[in-house]
Amino acid sequence: MKVGFIGLGTMGASMAYNCLQGGNEMVVHDIRRESATRHLEAGADWADSPREVAEASEIVFTSLPGPTEVEAVGLGEDGILEGMSEGKVYFDLSTSTPTLIRHIHEQAAARGIHVLDAPVSGGPRGAASRNLAIWVGGDKEVFDRCKPVLDSIGDKAYYVGPIGCGAVAKLVHNCTGYIVQAALAEVFTMGVKAGVEPLALWQAVRKGAQGRRGTFEGLAEHLLPGKFDPPDFALRLARKDVDLAVGVGREYDVPMRLAQLTLQEMTEALNRGWGHRDSRVAMLLQEERAGVEVRVDEALLNAVLEEERQAG
Repeated sequence: MKVGFIGLGTMGASMAYNCLQGGNEMVVHDIRRESATRHLEAGADWADSPREVAEASEIVFTSLPGPTEVEAVGLGEDGILEGMSEGKVYFDLSTSTPTLIRHIHEQAAARGIHVLDAPVSGGPRGAASRNLAIWVGGDKEVFDRCKPVLDSIGDKAYYVGPIGCGAVAKLVHNCTGYIVQAALAEVFTMGVKAGVEPLALWQAVRKGAQGRRGTFEGLAEHLLPGKFDPPDFALRLARKDVDLAVGVGREYDVPMRLAQLTLQEMTEALNRGWGHRDSRVAMLLQEERAGVEVRVDEALLNAVLEEERQAG
């Protein structure tokens, strides 16, 4: 397969090199030619523009800083679409916006060109080791056909849905991570200022219920199937715990903005008469505000979890 790769930065350089090592012919381009030295030494060809990459390739990948660069490289003068012909495939590996990739997809589809969004997760180490998740949105048949090439870049290429869905999944993942980071900073500063040594605090909470499970595991138990009765842990008790934590923060002059917001959510849910229900029932308030219900059939959830358990 003749593969084009544009953007040989921190992530792109490793992904392109692994793709090349996977047995694919490759043509590369970057705004800095010296970024391609390793690839050229390994047998890749150089192109002077994104258009030339597209002309010389069956599949083109881009790994770029953000939406501005994706739009310029995809739709600009001497860009990818100027060099692509009917039947060719373009995957954008960048973290960008679903609106932009859908716009590029629309422009390309009119000419018989396939566009898919495929943002990645795993960081520079994952890109180098190929321990990399790739979340793909677009035509499922094209994804299946190109999966061997994707597998040379990352070990967890996963089809999410129609065009733009990969970008949405990536933004949900990253935003969750940074919100959790902010929350951890908040509660750990409270804990340390209240007298607990940082290492001991970290070791202790890692052994608790939250520390032993992944961030998203609780979704499969409560929100996704819509099961809040009987409770694993009642809302009235959980609210009491958060209120106590906020009280400690107040005592030691530690700002607890996220905890205060959480306490407000739980208080509103309590005032709905939900105190006896599972503590996650407060998540229904956000569903009301967003005007969307987040539900998955429990049998489907169990099938996914069982498949993951068997896979180890």
